[in-house]
Amino acid sequence: MRYDRTVHLDTDFTTAVARTRDALAAQGFGILTEIDVTATLKAKLDHDMEDYVILGACNPPLAHRALDTDRSIGLLLPCNVVVRRDGDRIAVQALDPGTMVTLTGLDALRPVAEEATERLDAALAALTAAGRKD
Repeated sequence: MRYDRTVHLDTDFTTAVARTRDALAAQGFGILTEIDVTATLKAKLDHDMEDYVILGACNPPLAHRALDTDRSIGLLLPCNVVVRRDGDRIAVQALDPGTMVTLTGLDALRPVAEEATERLDAALAALTAAGRKD
């Protein structure tokens, strides 16, 4: 089972992170957390790795609906979006919101997951469309 929705961009890492933030914002997602995995592993373990950032994206109305359905769903929130170097390109990956339904077995979450999927897919599509303008 795939649990990600992924696009690849031909741009630099910093630009990809900024575009990802903008594309998510256009779909109603704010960034609640940002984890610079590269810097954290370097600081804590003196380990060098490629550029890798995890953005914790949240669409408040969708989160509210999901939490009203199942208070434990907070374990799967916010929607994690990874921006990482993948060879000569940048991968932008979002957790497939359908995973919420699969993991919980709660069909009542399906409408929330479907709307979240539509919004995340639109954000990812905007990123690839923006990349073609370069």
